[in-house]
Amino acid sequence: MTLDPLIARAHALWQDLADGPVEFGRSAASVIVSPRSQLCPPAWCGVVVLGGAGIVTVPTAEVAVQLRKVVAEVPPAALVETDVLRARLPVADVLGPAALAYLSGADFRPMSTDRTVTRVPAGHPGLLALLTKAGQEDAGESGLDEISSPAFVVFDGVEVVAAAGYQAWPGRTAHLSVLTAPEHRIRGLARTVASAAVAHALDTGLMPQWRARPEPSRRVTHALGFQKVGAQLSIRLDDGGG
Repeated sequence: MTLDPLIARAHALWQDLADGPVEFGRSAASVIVSPRSQLCPPAWCGVVVLGGAGIVTVPTAEVAVQLRKVVAEVPPAALVETDVLRARLPVADVLGPAALAYLSGADFRPMSTDRTVTRVPAGHPGLLALLTKAGQEDAGESGLDEISSPAFVVFDGVEVVAAAGYQAWPGRTAHLSVLTAPEHRIRGLARTVASAAVAHALDTGLMPQWRARPEPSRRVTHALGFQKVGAQLSIRLDDGGG
């Protein structure tokens, strides 16, 4: 069976980030020991499932034994379900799951709007003010402070009330970041600025990637034409398991 080119490209990206010899397995997820894996925080276990196939990175050989037992029992898609993992492992902490969505130029649905979107440098002071106003949790979720692209913003007077940009990832991937000021949400501003950032990424020849946990963020991906193809989950095990 020929793999969707978008999924194949996403597979290559996450295999690179795993920092070890691993391939997405369909019958059972592949598990490797990779202390420097970028699928998860240091000393955690990282799980990525894309197109029904999965990979898992773990920090030690001892943890690998535990995870290989789990992947032998459940299909790859179940590995990003926290209840499944908690029932089989001594899970101490969890990040995610976050949906992973990708976009090809042919599927892009640009946002039509009469709002003015302004391009500013990533270090623009208005972005810092927006991050501060949004609060630590929303600001951290957005990743806006890590973008390497220009920022695409909507102003209300002199104040930035919505912004989007992307961080350059391996494999010519553009990892999207979007944030709207709390009092300006539910007005379509996230779609407006995200559309501008996505258009810039596509024009540069990059593959847009959107990692989303909150439902409003997932709705924006759907509106712009992103294809949800999987999910990412990180777990920290208890009792010396990482």
